[in-house]
Amino acid sequence: MRRLLDALYDSAAALAALFMVALLGMVLLSIASRQLHFHVPGTDAYAGYLMAATGFLALAHTLKRGEHIRVTLLLGMLTGRWKKAFEVWALAAASLLAGLFAFYSCKLAWQSHEFHDISTGSDATPLWIPQIAMALGTVVLAIAFIDELVLELRGRRAQAAHGEALRNE
Repeated sequence: MRRLLDALYDSAAALAALFMVALLGMVLLSIASRQLHFHVPGTDAYAGYLMAATGFLALAHTLKRGEHIRVTLLLGMLTGRWKKAFEVWALAAASLLAGLFAFYSCKLAWQSHEFHDISTGSDATPLWIPQIAMALGTVVLAIAFIDELVLELRGRRAQAAHGEALRNE
């Protein structure tokens, strides 16, 4: 199961990296089109879609590597079972919120598909297409938070050193 979950997080990160390269290509195309006096409609919109896809798909991988910003002021003052209880509470709340975010992201993409919602720009892209990346990214993030919660409950969760990210690649 661990290998499957790690492969899921790594696959989402690889897809995010692919979208980031596509974003670079879109920006370069936009620059080249201005310099060479030709127009490619929708480059700004597609760059925005690619940027959003990159961000959402990288969320779970970033979480699992301990790279998300955490406010540990209260956590640093706690010890023993109080610290563990607070960690469990925080991870449970984050899992719930990530699950709701995933549910409503999927619902948004589905409704955009059902209603044939298109962007208002000149590209007229069906909005469910770029929204799929957001939905997928939030689902993988919810899985990652639940994974972290289970690891914490089992006492197997890696802890970052004070003021440092996990760096466990």
